[in-house]
Amino acid sequence: MKILVTGAAGFIGFHLSQRLLAQGNHVTGLDNLNAYYDVSLKQARLKLLEAQAGFRFVRAALEDRPAMESLFSAERFDMVVNLAAQAGVRYSLQNPHAYIDSNIVGFLNVLEGCRHNAVKHLIYASSSSVYGANTTVPFSVHDAADHPVSLYAATKKSNELMAHTYAHLFGLPVTGLRFFTVYGPWGRPDMAYFSFTKAIMDGRPIDVFNHGRMQRDFTYIDDIVEGVVRIMGHIPRPDPAWDADHPDPASGSAPYRLYNIGNNQPVELGHFIEVLEECLGRKVLKNMLPIQAGEVLITCADVDDLMREVGFRPATSIQDGLRRFVEWYRGYYKD
Repeated sequence: MKILVTGAAGFIGFHLSQRLLAQGNHVTGLDNLNAYYDVSLKQARLKLLEAQAGFRFVRAALEDRPAMESLFSAERFDMVVNLAAQAGVRYSLQNPHAYIDSNIVGFLNVLEGCRHNAVKHLIYASSSSVYGANTTVPFSVHDAADHPVSLYAATKKSNELMAHTYAHLFGLPVTGLRFFTVYGPWGRPDMAYFSFTKAIMDGRPIDVFNHGRMQRDFTYIDDIVEGVVRIMGHIPRPDPAWDADHPDPASGSAPYRLYNIGNNQPVELGHFIEVLEECLGRKVLKNMLPIQAGEVLITCADVDDLMREVGFRPATSIQDGLRRFVEWYRGYYKD
């Protein structure tokens, strides 16, 4: 197939593009290579992709409407996987306009490109952050998620609403994937596990928010990619059982669907750090701090729908996942 992967130089986009290329697909990877984190890491990922047959790179931003219109009309993609976004909860407190530009305006350009060019299936990245102030765990796609606690989360929830509108109005098959704290080799340096690793290797203390009592449903990158690939081949159809009097947020009378992709095994941050210390063979001094604005206490994914409909449930343990990350980190940074 001919597939567009946006955010292809990013963490998830890089791994997904590799998997799709290995399957024999033609992948166009779009990325703006912005400086939100180390551009050299993005370039290193991109170098590996460009060495493979079937890959073509386009440097552009989602919010660049003329560039997006030209790309879609010229290429006529079979499928689109939108992973490009301005990421990060804390950064959204500092630079909110970046989130509207990329995550709202940019996503509209993706929707319009798919609508006007007969794309068979749009898969897009949402986030566990949309659950916001919800406290019932595990988080279910069938529960309302209307109280985000960060602008980043609000933009991701907006993506879900925009996608449903296009599915309803134009019959565009769209699937949203709520990812839960993705980690692993080639990960994002702004993520806690990455910055913790660097600090531990450098012999510096780390800041541990909420005194290490936050719980996260850490999900290994290979599990995320497996889930995405399976969903790509599972094109949504209107749900004949959908009831407007009792609306299910996860489906609809349009070809629209939402799934969680998470490990379904929350890990307390303090324990996560202990496992990381074991993998690195070093201890670290911890600065215990209160919880930060925009953060939630726990995330945990209900993945029953994913298992039932595509036969997959993430299962990589935190011990195995962090071991593989540390092996990559030491090889890449020569530590």
